[in-house]
Amino acid sequence: MNSPVFGEFFGTIVLIAFGSGVGCSTNLKGALGKAVGANWVYIAFGWGIAVMLGVFASGQFGSPGHLNPAVTIGFAVAGSFEWAQVLPFILAQIAGAFVGALIAAIHFWPHFQNTTVEEGNSVGIFATGPAIVNTPFNVISEVIATCFFVLAIQLMPAADIPPGVQPLILVFVVAGIGFSFGSTTGYAINPCRDFGPRLMYAIMPIPNKGGANWGYAWVPIVGPIIGACIATLLVKAVS
Repeated sequence: MNSPVFGEFFGTIVLIAFGSGVGCSTNLKGALGKAVGANWVYIAFGWGIAVMLGVFASGQFGSPGHLNPAVTIGFAVAGSFEWAQVLPFILAQIAGAFVGALIAAIHFWPHFQNTTVEEGNSVGIFATGPAIVNTPFNVISEVIATCFFVLAIQLMPAADIPPGVQPLILVFVVAGIGFSFGSTTGYAINPCRDFGPRLMYAIMPIPNKGGANWGYAWVPIVGPIIGACIATLLVKAVS
C-alpha cells in the first residue's frame, strides 16, 4: 500500500502512542515507571524511540516520515515538498496524534482513575509547558530546539547515513535535544505532538483530569514552525 498521507497518520499514531506512554508512565500513580523514579534520561530516550518507531511505521506506506507539521511546512517553504500535500499531511498528523494519545490514555485508564491533579494527572502527561513562564523566551526555546532537530534531519543524507539507519539516529538526536534544550519548555519541536494530545485530554472523559492550558498551546505550534523554516532555508542557502 503506497499512501503517504495514510503513512503520516499511522506513523504519528505510533509516535504519539509510545511518546504519550512515556508521559503516563512517569506521572500516573501506581505506574511502575513512576514507582522506580523514572528520570529525564528515561523521558528523552523514550521520546527518541517513539520518533524512530513512528518513522519506521510511516515508511511502510510510502511516507517520508515527517510526522510533524513544522517539518512539512519547513520543507515546503524551502521548495523541497509540494504545497498541495501540506494540508493533507498536517490533518493526517494531527488526527494521528489525537488517536495515539487516546490509545495511551486507554492503556493507562485505571491509573488515571487513581491519580488526582495534585498527584500528577495533568495535561503535561500529553502536552508541553514551560518550566518558567516567559512567553518570548518560551517561543525562542522551541525555535532553537526545532531548528537543530530539522538541521539534523536534513544533514543525515549528506553524512552518507543509509536511509534505513536514519530513524535509528533520530533516537539520539531527539534525546540529545532533550538533554540540551528540553528542560525549558519540554521541547515539543512538533506542533501536532502537542496539539493533538492536548485536544484529546481536553475533550475526552479522562478521569480526574486537570485543565488543558490552552493559553500556552500556541507556543509549541508557532515556535517549531519558525525553527523548521529557519533550518530548511539555511540548508537551502548554503547548499
